[in-house]
Amino acid sequence: MAVAYDQDLDRNPANFQPLTPLTFLERAAQVFPDRVAIIHGDLRRTYRDFHARSRRLGSALARLGVGRGDTVAVMLANTPAMLECHYGVPMTGGVLNTLNTRLDPAIIAFSLDHGEAKVLITDREFAKIIKPALELCKTRPVVIDYDDPEYAGPGERLGTLDYEAFVASGDAGYERASPGDEWDAISLNYTSGTTGNPKGVVYHHRGAYLLAQGNVLTCGMGKHPVYLWTLPMFHCNGWCFPWSISVVAGTHVCLRQVRAPAMYEAIATHKVTHLCGAPIVMSTLLNAPEEEKRPLPHAVEFFTAAAPPPEAVLAAMKAAGFNVTHLYGLTETYGPAVVNDWHAEWDALEPAAQATKKARQGVRYLALEAVDIIDPDTMTPVPADGATMGEAMFRGNVVMKGYLKNPAATQEAFRGGWFHSGDLGVKHPDGYIQLKDRSKDIIISGGENISSIEVEDALFKHPAVQAAAVVARPDEKWGETPCAFVELKPGRTATAEDLLAWCRQHLAGYKCPRTIVFTELPKTSTGKIQKFKLREMAREI
Repeated sequence: MAVAYDQDLDRNPANFQPLTPLTFLERAAQVFPDRVAIIHGDLRRTYRDFHARSRRLGSALARLGVGRGDTVAVMLANTPAMLECHYGVPMTGGVLNTLNTRLDPAIIAFSLDHGEAKVLITDREFAKIIKPALELCKTRPVVIDYDDPEYAGPGERLGTLDYEAFVASGDAGYERASPGDEWDAISLNYTSGTTGNPKGVVYHHRGAYLLAQGNVLTCGMGKHPVYLWTLPMFHCNGWCFPWSISVVAGTHVCLRQVRAPAMYEAIATHKVTHLCGAPIVMSTLLNAPEEEKRPLPHAVEFFTAAAPPPEAVLAAMKAAGFNVTHLYGLTETYGPAVVNDWHAEWDALEPAAQATKKARQGVRYLALEAVDIIDPDTMTPVPADGATMGEAMFRGNVVMKGYLKNPAATQEAFRGGWFHSGDLGVKHPDGYIQLKDRSKDIIISGGENISSIEVEDALFKHPAVQAAAVVARPDEKWGETPCAFVELKPGRTATAEDLLAWCRQHLAGYKCPRTIVFTELPKTSTGKIQKFKLREMAREI
């Protein structure tokens, strides 16, 4: 029998439109056209101009043949062009693939080929990576060169098109393609895996819309915040903040490099209200020489999503005028989807007790339907006792669409109707979750994911190495760094510097071990390396 509420009450254009974050910029440009949307060096760009340029970019890409489901890859720093791409590319129905500027040419080439990039927009600074990557590509995309006026360093042009001329050739009145379905892909982000090639995480318009609004609510953003770009926009589309800031008609303050003088200058001059970043950003701010620091105009909200900051760092940040909030998420959840939602009564706790509370990952964003610690074998939630271990799992509309061209990995990630994070943790009596370990042995250093297995594989290839195991070693500046424990083959010799030089030849610089220890590796009776013992040893070094 038909339900009365379903009779003659159908979806139509008047009562249903697919959700897309593209509407945020359209509204901001309509309501606050003269408000400054982007600051970059001497450049000031209003919402009217930001929207018009994004439409021109979309128009020019469409004329180039970019349409629904076509990939446009970008290798860009935190610049106005990167912000424009977050709107201009999906305006065509295309999919934005933001490439990690710290990766090596082989991984970049894999990403371009796997994502079938039709167009590549690249900053001149990254020519040293992109040039060899293009030589490795099976299919070369159309290359558009971006020349940032704030960059004066080396780098050659690799394409036949200039970004500014390309944008100028587009139509400022271009009517964007509406997603046929809010489930349509909006972006592609490659994540570090424990083995093999990285996986392509696909976001959809609905998820981006919801997480972008979730950021505004979670971060307590009122009208017209001033957001400093210390978080790379290539990380999970900058945790969706390129779209979030348009919701509240805020100002993006672009920052090409994370350096203390530039950060303090921007905060003081532009009255920055919010910024995000890994522990390294906090260390950079706190350890800057006094002559580089500037008085803060007000309390600044700082959001971090890597290893929880040590008690001393939290105290120092508070004393410096920053209010730190701990977030948690993964590439597969559009960035952070869990927040350590702070209770006012916790302010009365002693610093050590506060730090214990701050170390917890927390509770779900409003945009996420559920997060829990679940026994991966029985798929039942663990007791909320703060001790029973399980796996952190997510469920909701801000979980990825899946892994591109990888149905087996997608099915495994969604086994049992939950997204399996691979992170192990506990659930406290108040429902707040806390991570205890990473089952995939991923090391998070300076906000970058490093696969311990990838580093081990590089070490194993050295002719003198018999066995190697890599674990995270706590680091005040970077949060964690790779620590390698190595056994040499009988009769062979190698120094730590020899192995470091070897790693530099086979890995991106940030993946190389910071510490190498020569020792016999602890093993179980079956020969399995006991990494928990190595973690203890690394903490004591």
